[in-house]
Amino acid sequence: MDSQATVKVESVDRKVGIDYALVDINKTVLAYADKTVNSSLSGTFGGGRGGPPQIVLGVGDVVQVAIFEAQSGGLFIPADAGSRPGNYISLPKQTIDREGNITVPYAGKVKASGRPVDQVQLDIASRLANRAIEPQVVISIDQSRSMEASVLGDVKTPKKIELSPAGERILDLISEAGGLSAPGTETTVTLQRRSRSVTVPYDVVSKTPAENIYAQPGDTLIVNRERRTFLAFGVTGESGRYDFDDSNLTLGDALAKAGGLLDDKAEPQAVLVYRIVDKDFLHKIGVNTQGFTSKDVPVIFRANLRDPSGFFMAQKFPMQNKDVIYVSTSPSVEFLKFLTIVNSATSSASNIADTRRSIRNR
Repeated sequence: MDSQATVKVESVDRKVGIDYALVDINKTVLAYADKTVNSSLSGTFGGGRGGPPQIVLGVGDVVQVAIFEAQSGGLFIPADAGSRPGNYISLPKQTIDREGNITVPYAGKVKASGRPVDQVQLDIASRLANRAIEPQVVISIDQSRSMEASVLGDVKTPKKIELSPAGERILDLISEAGGLSAPGTETTVTLQRRSRSVTVPYDVVSKTPAENIYAQPGDTLIVNRERRTFLAFGVTGESGRYDFDDSNLTLGDALAKAGGLLDDKAEPQAVLVYRIVDKDFLHKIGVNTQGFTSKDVPVIFRANLRDPSGFFMAQKFPMQNKDVIYVSTSPSVEFLKFLTIVNSATSSASNIADTRRSIRNR
C-alpha cells in the first residue's frame, strides 16, 4: 500500500496527535455524570415554578378602547344622551404602532407596549380626569400579535399559538400543535428565547415537571426527531450501531444491547467509553485541564468489570448520543496469538527440514 501511494503523509510514530483524558468511572464521576447528560430549560430560563408570565401589550396588537363617564354631559357623552344604553363610547380599533403607542382623544399618545392592560387603562383615565366626568377606561384586545409563540418541526400542525393569561407550558404548546409526529424517545425540544437556545430530550420535559416551563411571548419551540445511537466495537457479542430506545440508557444496558462481553476474549478491566465533554465537567471531578486549550475535551471513561462494584457503576453511568464503546482484547488472547504465530513458524521450519531430508533420501 505504501509503495503504491503517490503521496504519503504520516504522523510521527503514526500518532494522530489528539490529546485526551483517561478517567476511571467511580463515585465522583457518577455524582456529576447525570448533570452532563442534558441541558436544562428551567436551569437556563427559569419559569418552572410560580405563576404564568404576566401578559403585556406589544407592538402590532390590535386593541379597542372604551371610555365610561359617570353621567352624560361630560367630555365624551353629550347632555342629550339619556336614552343611550350606557354612558360610554368605544373608540375605533387601532394597532399599537412601532413606537409602542396608541392614540386617545384628549389624552394624546399613550405608551402601551410592554405594559399590562390595567396600567394602560389607569394611565388613560388619569390623563382624562380633568376633562371627563369620573372617567373609567376599559381596553379589550382584538388581536394579540405580540403574545404569540411558534411551534415548528416534527409536530403534526406547526403553527403560531396565542398565549393566554392562564399561561401555556412547553407541553401545552406541543399539544396545541397536534402533538409529536415522531417517537418521544427520538425527539428533542429546542427552546429559542431572545438570544439563547437550549435543547433537551422530549422525555426529559414530559417526565420532569420542573422542565415543563411556561412559554413566553416570542418563544420559538423547535421539535426535532434525532436518532440517538451509540457504537460498539471490540470484543463484544456483536459490534455495530445501536439505537437508544430509552431516554435513560446506561453503560450496562448498552453492553447488553451489543451482546455483552465475550468471556474467552474480552478484557473486563478495560471497557472504554469515548466521549467529548465540557472542560467544566473535568474541573468538577478534579481533573487538571491545563493541557487542553479547547472547551470541549476528548475523554475516555474506563470501567473495570473485574471489580464487582464495577457492574453497579456500569448500571448507573448514563450513555450519551454518539458515544463509542470499545472492549479491548484480553492479554491472554494476544499471548495465544503469539504462540500461534510461533507454532506456525516452527511448523513451517519443521516441514521444510522434512522435505529436504525426503529429497536427499531419493
